Amino acid sequence: MVGADLKPKTEISFAGTFASSALAACFAELCTIPLDTAKVRLQLQKKATGDGSALPKYKGMLGTVGTIAREEGLSSLWKGIIPGLHRQCLYGGLRIGLYEPVKNLYVGPDFVGDVPLSKKILAALTTGALAIAIANPTDLVKVRLQAEGKLPSGVPRRYSGALNAYATIVRQEGVKALWTGIGPNVMRNAIINAAELASYDQVKQTILKIQGFSDNIFTHLLAGLGAGFFAVCIGSPVDVVKSRMMGDPTYKSTLDCFIKTLKNDGPLAFYKGFIPNFGRLGSWNVIMFLTLEQAKKFFTREV
Repeated sequence: MVGADLKPKTEISFAGTFASSALAACFAELCTIPLDTAKVRLQLQKKATGDGSALPKYKGMLGTVGTIAREEGLSSLWKGIIPGLHRQCLYGGLRIGLYEPVKNLYVGPDFVGDVPLSKKILAALTTGALAIAIANPTDLVKVRLQAEGKLPSGVPRRYSGALNAYATIVRQEGVKALWTGIGPNVMRNAIINAAELASYDQVKQTILKIQGFSDNIFTHLLAGLGAGFFAVCIGSPVDVVKSRMMGDPTYKSTLDCFIKTLKNDGPLAFYKGFIPNFGRLGSWNVIMFLTLEQAKKFFTREV
């Protein structure tokens, strides 16, 4: 322990944490949005009818990616990337940047030792809910753009781009429409944020206690995979409801969407797109946390 005491203490400001978090989240978004587009299409796909007249168009993660690329062009897989980056700058920067300060607030200034898992979960729930409440319009526009498939010749698209989508939604549906799906979105992102940040924090803390492991890229990789897996298992049902509400404005409320999905498509519908969701969130978390750990080094200083 003598060697540990001789190590210089370091600190990072909130601005530094916010900047590195936003950068890491945007980079992960850019790398994985094709899988997210596939996930949204699978979640919005309705159950096949009994007479076989409406067979499912998309089948599986790779099949959906292939169908979209073949029918709509490769660039369609990156639909919604602009509002996606808007979202990650706000949501990613706030939820991750506020996590440590909020966690320290919950344990108190005089706390010593390992932070209890319950406090980590509470802190992540808080920052996830707060961040997405601010960033909901960017999430709405992202889903609306991703939901648009190939249209018949001569039929214009609803939106020509991200900025046009924001303006069109406000003009046609009102400013409040930008917060469509805010209920399931806050629920979904608070839960997934808790699953991601708290599990990453806990898994990393556990791994570092094992002899032979250190705070390096391999440890970050394992913790990131664990975070992605827990996030998908816990957050898939609310993620499906969120995507359906944002992609289809005919649902009256979160409960209405939940009941209709359960009634029309069955309970397994809440895990539609599970594989692409895990492929997306698992890889997203690995990329994000690996990038975050490296980016934070540029903003960390010795004290």
